[in-house]
Amino acid sequence: MSRAEDHPSPVGPAADVGRWFSTATRRPPDAPGPTRGGPRLPAWGPMAGAQYGLRSDDAHIDAALAQLRGRPVAVLTGAGMSTGSGLPDYRGRDAVPRSPMTYQEFLGHDLARRRYWARSTVGWEQFRSARPGTAHRLLAALHPAAFEVTAVITQNVDGLHAEAGSEPVIDLHGRLDRVRCQQCDALSSRAALHQRMLSMNPALAARLPELAADAAQAPDGDAEVDRTSSFRYPPCALCGGILKPDVVFFGESARREVVAAAFTALARAEALLVLGSSLTVQSGLRFVRAARREGKPVVILNDGPTRADPEATVRVHGRLEDVLAQWAPAAAPARARPRAQAPG
Repeated sequence: MSRAEDHPSPVGPAADVGRWFSTATRRPPDAPGPTRGGPRLPAWGPMAGAQYGLRSDDAHIDAALAQLRGRPVAVLTGAGMSTGSGLPDYRGRDAVPRSPMTYQEFLGHDLARRRYWARSTVGWEQFRSARPGTAHRLLAALHPAAFEVTAVITQNVDGLHAEAGSEPVIDLHGRLDRVRCQQCDALSSRAALHQRMLSMNPALAARLPELAADAAQAPDGDAEVDRTSSFRYPPCALCGGILKPDVVFFGESARREVVAAAFTALARAEALLVLGSSLTVQSGLRFVRAARREGKPVVILNDGPTRADPEATVRVHGRLEDVLAQWAPAAAPARARPRAQAPG
């Protein structure tokens, strides 16, 4: 394994989605303006004392591929897969520490919902402009001569695997381009909601380019709660319920049918490949543990430590693009598909 080295930064920022989910500030009791409590999680960021920028040597990378070659493989991906598309992660070496907003906080506090929708309205156009990166394309292009992918199980909510041409894709944590009513369960389009919220908040709409430029560069800004407390958002048009992005918040469980599909894909596989996930949360870690219980080899590729490092059959360090490119001689071109529209 080589020493830690500097790597070029990913492409320009799209939108720091993690900031949309950041919790609102707890203000002092005597401070003017709205206050509220609610459950809070500790700030997430780069792991203390962790080494980033390591790269396994070629022999180790080839040994990892040997564990997968000729086998049907389930692929589990995390945020590191999309950093090359300009979407920041929670645990990478360049991650900005932030306290994730919980499901209970979003549903229980109007101010939290105002904060979320205001911030995501500012960042939405940048987020939706993100396109598949090299790692997405290389994974989609891997030929069965390398290994057959039974499914890509992704913890990401950006839809970039499907756009790159991977199939089937199981969106374990949902999709950010959809909105779900928490009362009647109706799905609708995030793009349509974006236009509606701009019409309800003309002052923000007028400043959107300026605010978007600021959001792409600023660190997690809990002070922005003062500027978002007056933001207006609509209820469900069908039943008046609370609208929430169709993604799994911290403190919320993934949908049962989605989890069942992911475990079915793992059952059909003879090995598990993990790409770009620190496996910090149980939602992804459980697939590693299930594979190990069943005696299936687990290959983990990530730049930085993961919670499942001791359970890996082969642990590979490096940038996803570099390692997947080393496996690419057994690849064939994949045709990218246009981004699917969410239900209207």
